Amino acid sequence: MVAAQSEYTSLLKDDEIQPAYTRRSSQSLPIVIAFSIGIITALVASRTLPDVRFAKTSATAPSDFIASALVAEHRTKMLARPQKNILECKPGQECRIEPTSRFRVLGQKGITLWMTGLSGSGKTTIAEALEKRLLLELGKNVYRIDGDNLRTGLTRDLGFSPDDRAESVRRASEVAALFAEAGVITMVTLISPYRKDRDAARRMHERQSIPFMEVFMDVPLSVVQARDPKGLYKKVALGQIKNFTGIDAPYEKPLSPEITIKNSEMPVSECVEQLVSALRSRGILTGHPMSDGLLPADGGKPVDLIVPPEHLPARRAEADKLPRVPLTELDVNWLQVIGEGWAAPLRGFMREGPLVQTLHFNSLLVSNANGGDYFNKKTDWTKTDFPQERVSMPIPIVLQITDFTKRMIGKASAVALTNAAGVPLAILRNPEVYDLRVRELIARTFGPAADDPQHPYVKQLLAPGKGYAIGGEVELLGRITYNDGLDGFRLTVDELRAAFKKKGADVVYAFQTRNPTHAGHAFLMKDSRQKLMKKGFKNPVLWLSPLGGWTKKSDVPLDVRVKQHQEVMAAGELHPDWTVMAIWPSPMIYGGPTEVQFHAKSRRVAGASYFTVGRDPAGMPYSSGPLDGDDLYHPDHGKYALMASPGRGAMQFLGFEKVYYDKQDHTMRTPDPSRKEDFISISGSKMRKLAALGAKPCPLAIPSDLIKSKCIPPGFMVQRGWEVVSDYYIRQKTGDWIPFSKQLGGLSVASSIRTSAEQPFGKAGFTAHFVGSDGVTLLSPWHDLPLYPKPEMKNVVNFVCEIPKGSTAKLEVQKKVAHNPIMHDSKKGALRYYTYGAAFFNYGMLPQTWEDPAVSGFNGTVGDNDPLDVIELGSRSFKVGEMRPVKILGDLELIDQGELDHKILVIDVTDPLARKLNGAADLTRVLPGVTDKLVEWLKMYKTTDGKPVNVLSSDTPVGRRLAARVVED
Repeated sequence: MVAAQSEYTSLLKDDEIQPAYTRRSSQSLPIVIAFSIGIITALVASRTLPDVRFAKTSATAPSDFIASALVAEHRTKMLARPQKNILECKPGQECRIEPTSRFRVLGQKGITLWMTGLSGSGKTTIAEALEKRLLLELGKNVYRIDGDNLRTGLTRDLGFSPDDRAESVRRASEVAALFAEAGVITMVTLISPYRKDRDAARRMHERQSIPFMEVFMDVPLSVVQARDPKGLYKKVALGQIKNFTGIDAPYEKPLSPEITIKNSEMPVSECVEQLVSALRSRGILTGHPMSDGLLPADGGKPVDLIVPPEHLPARRAEADKLPRVPLTELDVNWLQVIGEGWAAPLRGFMREGPLVQTLHFNSLLVSNANGGDYFNKKTDWTKTDFPQERVSMPIPIVLQITDFTKRMIGKASAVALTNAAGVPLAILRNPEVYDLRVRELIARTFGPAADDPQHPYVKQLLAPGKGYAIGGEVELLGRITYNDGLDGFRLTVDELRAAFKKKGADVVYAFQTRNPTHAGHAFLMKDSRQKLMKKGFKNPVLWLSPLGGWTKKSDVPLDVRVKQHQEVMAAGELHPDWTVMAIWPSPMIYGGPTEVQFHAKSRRVAGASYFTVGRDPAGMPYSSGPLDGDDLYHPDHGKYALMASPGRGAMQFLGFEKVYYDKQDHTMRTPDPSRKEDFISISGSKMRKLAALGAKPCPLAIPSDLIKSKCIPPGFMVQRGWEVVSDYYIRQKTGDWIPFSKQLGGLSVASSIRTSAEQPFGKAGFTAHFVGSDGVTLLSPWHDLPLYPKPEMKNVVNFVCEIPKGSTAKLEVQKKVAHNPIMHDSKKGALRYYTYGAAFFNYGMLPQTWEDPAVSGFNGTVGDNDPLDVIELGSRSFKVGEMRPVKILGDLELIDQGELDHKILVIDVTDPLARKLNGAADLTRVLPGVTDKLVEWLKMYKTTDGKPVNVLSSDTPVGRRLAARVVED
């Protein structure tokens, strides 16, 4: 008896048999057909399991048929009856935790995987392997429902009639739905031969909005018969089992299963990977909502901080009245990263608390989507109740400010973030200003680079005078654009996701580059696509994402890289059908293993599930000291750290090794050990030298010395792409390149000013010419414009604006250029900016004036050989080149390297305060504190450039009469 039951149990493992059996009469339980169907049901359900023997006949006790039919009839009626007075929740009442909260906490979603197929088709084998992969490797909660754990309990009272089989499937689906609703990945491995029963299970899940995937093990009958793991097919052949599914009983194949696995054609590991990939695509392996097969942003929800168009006028009007915090070009890049959500769940520049978490853990704790309330408040150092969900945040994103800007902010509840043209780009709410421990930041972020003061990003952080940071949430006053001809490649997160969806992507993989794409890169990108297709994806889409933010001088300019990528795509090397090129807006910080974690994190925001990473990501050599030229970071550490990083979520990584040029088939690939002599390495430095030489394609017989032969091996790079790169290296010092995303234009100029569209503000060639009333004749603002609007009124002069209020660009009239246009001052090819703080005045010059170097002034100083400088203290921001009549108020004398530099203080005659201001002494009464701010700004503005404090002849400005005499003289 025991042996027989053991055999029965093993044979029932996958609901795989429908035996015709006989019973020993001495062991059969008497079944009494009662008048009450309920009594019959109870008797049948409570009977002991009979001994089972397979026979060649299908004789079954008549009483069993009667009982089974009655029970089935009763069950059908009970299932069809309306459920009265069974109400889980009253209207408007929440009885369960809503699924999104449950799934977020669990870090996964529930689903039912209904695995169907013939006996021996591999359902159990693959389910067991999948269970181990999900639970032991990916840390996911998974459970498997099969014949064993059903027929020994929940379906013990059922036989193998069609009705009983349908009921078995129904019960299994009900249990699976409960598990899945609780967030468990639930596998049901039953033959379930009838299509209507499986469809009923699907409909039941759909009614409850529970994910359901039918998995069909599509294995030919001949294969399962050959496998015959339990010897069942052999017994069928011997006639010991009748009505066996797939032989003499029907098996109805699924018509439209979500997944079909032909496991006779692939190993178990590939079958498992196909299922894991499907779960990833459906967003099951993450607890946050996921659409179109694209990963959600860290924190679970996209961050979009761009003010809607209907609210923009009000926000811009508000920004005009707020204290200003000037942004560098690097800051603008970070503002775009934050505002468009590339650093989700971050919603602003880091407050001090999140910065501390980032520095010590490379991650942040969040309590719900987008960071939770504690992120949006000033840091509470007594906080103890931190949430448990951790998301990646490997690098600090801080906004450094000076002590002057800190005091300008004061106790303001909001500030305006402005660009070099003085245009407000964003409002930062509830600011938190704190001492920035920049040395700690550098040490924890850059490791060995902390000892390299010439490291390009470290050098930025160490800029003198910026000992504070301001944190707070931001609102972008419109989309950040750069007007450099590349804005069409700058897609927002939503636009990028839409582009992936349009191409029909079922998975997205990202490849970052800050270098031109050669055939080796293309090989890796195509190889990554093939790897994903082997995992079961149908249409992997590549996101070719050139880094667009700030980079060091020696890196290839952004416009060169974009043009070269376009040529690679046009040549079909990376096919446009499965490639999206879109600029990733982040700057580089050259932080090696730490930074590459941010590169991956940010790609997840746009939906990338895979990130292709190679050797030495985000690395560079030492820039100074005894190790100058040596690698800062070990080339293998970046990839390793990325794959083991905290908060990486569901993202996976596709690693690769160095590729070489194959001289036999003229392609880049991984080397073949059997013919090492056919592979050559073409380093970046060698490529740059060849490009600078204008190298042409080599003959088919590749020479050993490429540099000497001045040739590039055919197939190394798309020819037109190579021409783009070569042109850059040939004209590197003379070309007009776009090194990174720098805002161009945006500077307001007067109607009397003519500029060139080819050289807008932000480029070194920006020139603002003054023209006459005919719009053609060039005028000199220094020599051709009048000093006095009315010669008889010596206290009112014409002021020409060079630098508008709020702008940080060092714009000035050029003495040595014909017609003295206003241009952007530069030093060693770099444009110059005022970095101490936003100018709270309009700055310019007086026509027809000159500080004579032959005339001695205070303490023997001499004139600086320039026109008289003017500071206009009114409430309105002027335009570049705008000429306004102004009232003279006073004069401050700046001593600069032995030269006397007068700063004439004025106010626009039409300003509302002009009637109240008749001299410098009135400033204290009408504009309290402005004189002190002005004196400080003039003394300190050069200190953030590493220069000493300026000296004034007096901190008290002289009166209007003396100032007017200076102008007249």
